[in-house]
Amino acid sequence: MEKSPKKFYNPKADVRAKLAIVMGFSTIGVFVQHLYVLAFILLLSVIAAFIFKAELYKALRSTKNLWYIFLIIVVLQSIFIHSGRIFLQIGSFPVLTMGGILKGGEFLLRVAIIVFSATIVSTSNSREVVQGLIQMKIPYDIAFMVSVAIRFLPLLRNEIKDTFTAIQLRGIEIKKIPLKKRIRLYLYVFNPVVAGAIRKAHQLSVAMEMRAFRAYKGRTSLLHLKFCASDYFIMISMLLFTAAVFVIYYYLGFPKSII
Repeated sequence: MEKSPKKFYNPKADVRAKLAIVMGFSTIGVFVQHLYVLAFILLLSVIAAFIFKAELYKALRSTKNLWYIFLIIVVLQSIFIHSGRIFLQIGSFPVLTMGGILKGGEFLLRVAIIVFSATIVSTSNSREVVQGLIQMKIPYDIAFMVSVAIRFLPLLRNEIKDTFTAIQLRGIEIKKIPLKKRIRLYLYVFNPVVAGAIRKAHQLSVAMEMRAFRAYKGRTSLLHLKFCASDYFIMISMLLFTAAVFVIYYYLGFPKSII
């Protein structure tokens, strides 16, 4: 099979360099359990997202609902893990402790790091992401699944949003409905949405089979990503920074908690 001519693409930053930044920040956020370190990594991820001109406002909107989860985690941590000063106690059960607040804060920072760092990759289109994964020797099947997920999740979110908008246009105020009826309403809404998602996935699989997906082991592409000096600098710097954080945190006696 004759190979197609390659079109060398040299953006301001290669998508593989962006993936290295996301992987570095996310790895630190998952394994490090220290409020100050996580706050510092979050600051760096926000700065990096700002440099790459990511859509930070959308990321802020997507994390606003985390405050409810934060409060739930604070209460659960305070009840089951008694650590630090007790601020609120009902009988013999502490409801609010310093340890619970810190653990909830760590969770909130950890999720925010993942969300804000992921916005860096969103500055590249899905085709570039797939090509970057292929050139990183990841099988095309997995890269294609990543591309489908990137395109499918926003469609699913918009479908759920349109469903709730249609319910509100019929004069139903969801916030004023009692909790039991609201849960039942959510079940009525999500069941057809999930069924529609499964139907679309089936249609996509049929379309892929009709176009002879995976008929050939090798695939050619007009788009070919090429590293430049700044991309090498970003990847090497991110690797060294991630390694330095883990060495300081695990091997140099860095305190695991601020309590």
